[in-house]
Amino acid sequence: MAVVGEVVGEAERTVRLTAWVRGRVQGVGFRWWTRSRALELGLVGSAANLRDGRVEVNAEGPESACRELLVALRSGTTPGRVDSVVERWSEARDGTTGFAER
Repeated sequence: MAVVGEVVGEAERTVRLTAWVRGRVQGVGFRWWTRSRALELGLVGSAANLRDGRVEVNAEGPESACRELLVALRSGTTPGRVDSVVERWSEARDGTTGFAER
């Protein structure tokens, strides 16, 4: 039985999530944790330290999986302390493989 609003017979849209995470997120295992969550969700991309102390997360894959990663980033269960997450959604760029810590 289909759920109201569910698309049956179509593949889920592939998207790119870019998230800038602010807080105490460098030097605490945050990028490793993010990579682990992303791989569990079947996403590709990267998590990179920025000079201003934030971490930039780029993830591509099914929109629902990217949304799950975003929820995890905001969950309060990450290493360190997340004060805020700013997100941007765009079309997937294709060609990315794996999930890198930079």
